Amino acid sequence: MNMNQKTVIITGGGGFIGSHLCERFLARGFKVVAIDNFLTGNEKNIAHLAGNRDFELVRHNICDYIDLPGAVDYILHFASPASPLDYLQYPIQTLKVGALGTHHVLGLAKEKKAVFLLASTSEVYGDPLVHPQKEEYWGNVNPVGPRGVYDEAKRYAEALTMAYHRSHRMDTKIIRIFNTYGPRMRLKDGRAIPAFMTQALTGAPVTVFGKGKQTRSLCYIDDMVDGIEKLLMSGVNEPMNIGNPDEISVLDLAKRIVKITGTSSSIVHEGLPVDDPKVRQPDISRARKLLGWNPSVPLEEGLKKTLDYFRTALKEQH
Repeated sequence: MNMNQKTVIITGGGGFIGSHLCERFLARGFKVVAIDNFLTGNEKNIAHLAGNRDFELVRHNICDYIDLPGAVDYILHFASPASPLDYLQYPIQTLKVGALGTHHVLGLAKEKKAVFLLASTSEVYGDPLVHPQKEEYWGNVNPVGPRGVYDEAKRYAEALTMAYHRSHRMDTKIIRIFNTYGPRMRLKDGRAIPAFMTQALTGAPVTVFGKGKQTRSLCYIDDMVDGIEKLLMSGVNEPMNIGNPDEISVLDLAKRIVKITGTSSSIVHEGLPVDDPKVRQPDISRARKLLGWNPSVPLEEGLKKTLDYFRTALKEQH
């Protein structure tokens, strides 16, 4: 046994970003403990890690009290439904994991004297009145709208994390994740890229909400994982935007996916969902300055890699 080996816990380790983090920290020589109840995560995402002696899977709902034996150096809290489809289906679970779940995991980090990183979201900015969004912006959130369950769960989780940081002098980090895409996203995720790719690859019409003028800024998963790792190892405790500042309209994204799939799918328009953000673009000056982080994967390259994954996933379904 390596006495110098560090241990990292990743809640939501079976999720899209969580599973990539498990891989990254195993590659770095860490002992990795993934905690997941697979409400929205997928065991297939981490099945290939099962034989690794440095990897352990704990099936647990972190809304219930958690106690794990042994030393822990880092805890990354990524457990939460994260797509509109999920949190509209599981509104109460989303609020509970943001509140009770975060409370339990912070308690565990306090007990273990571990560095704690909260996966927050650009959704804390709501439908922003400031563009691009800086970390100092307090947001424009509808607390009682259908999306409020996710926005407010994450805003509360941020407040709780800062309270633990200030009251218990804990080393905590808060990452505000902007739209991220890549292999292991779910086919029926409800977000733009999985929806467009699944529709295009099956020859169905590609559905764009509204006129498609709303914008998104898309960060490839490898860049996101780099940003998370850099923030975790930094001395920064205030919230940090991590995302790609290159903005694209939803309609342009749909056209680009139709083009690279070579499909004959047409683009159709449907009504806009309630409180759908009109713009989304991170100001990443803080990440550039304090972490030396900058996304490097061009959209075209990232989309092609993601498309390969979706092709295979769709074949496996049939």
